[in-house]
Amino acid sequence: MARVAVLSAGSWGTTMAKVFADAGSDVVVHARRDEVADAINTAHQNPRYLPDVLLPPRLRATTDATEALIGAAYVVLSIPAQTLRENLAAWAPYIGPEAVVVSLMKGIETHSGLRMSEVIGEVTGIPAERIAVLSGPNLAREIAGGQPAASVIACPDETAAAALQKACHTPYFRPYTATDVAGCELGGATKNVIALAVGLAAGLGLGDNARALLITRGLAETARLGAAMGADPLTFSGLAGAGDLIATCASPLSRNRTFGEHLGQGMSIDQAAQATGQTAEGVKSCRAILDLARAHGVEMPITQVVAAVIDGTATVTDAATALMSRSPKPEHYSA
Repeated sequence: MARVAVLSAGSWGTTMAKVFADAGSDVVVHARRDEVADAINTAHQNPRYLPDVLLPPRLRATTDATEALIGAAYVVLSIPAQTLRENLAAWAPYIGPEAVVVSLMKGIETHSGLRMSEVIGEVTGIPAERIAVLSGPNLAREIAGGQPAASVIACPDETAAAALQKACHTPYFRPYTATDVAGCELGGATKNVIALAVGLAAGLGLGDNARALLITRGLAETARLGAAMGADPLTFSGLAGAGDLIATCASPLSRNRTFGEHLGQGMSIDQAAQATGQTAEGVKSCRAILDLARAHGVEMPITQVVAAVIDGTATVTDAATALMSRSPKPEHYSA
């Protein structure tokens, strides 16, 4: 089977490393800290992010990214979206000429408005046919524990997508293939912002009706942006759209929902970040997504109020009032 390099020993990176290993690949994880690499190599565990999860013996770790990359057929990236460009510039010379780069990241680069696959292509010069994204309702702790889950692998090259599908298909993880890279990435990035809104509502003590409102209308504004950017509308009714949105908004395992809930309970941005403990991509990406929407003439009211709360230009209470006081509209409109 293939050799896989996973550049990140966080919860999602380690989880997908386990999936690849369970599917039969030899996997090397790049960890920034010696103690994390040592724990993976000696105890077959990552106690910092996945306590009580036993990792396969064929999965090993290193603190040397170059060592991880040598000979890898798949290079899997699972780092915070806003750090991708700088890190990838250092790693790019060691990515093999035939390697497929796989993005697990769900964010939009703040200063450029680029999706993660676009950043990968721009930094490395790798053609789009060798860049894939994996997106879906993928709560890391559940998958690491062997609970059933599915995802979408999107790549312009259907043959490459099918090969990657085979490389990470296990009895508990079922990947599907698609070619709509833009739709999968927009769904993955925007659902984090909607999850922040759902968390805000939960923190304020609002009920299930409010959460259903935010999820449904959040999906609508995501689909509007996707349509304006050339995505396939069907993507947003699938795993990378509605599926990912529902899981992220409903589960207490979701970083973004948890972050929003902390804000709704009165914490500051810094306090919420410390309490959440891991990167909530929607916090950094919400303004970039809103900028994309404005550039394409798309109205995204939920994203707009979340961005205002994150920027400090609106309070949590202001956000709820702003959404409910908008002028009435038909349910389906294209703005």
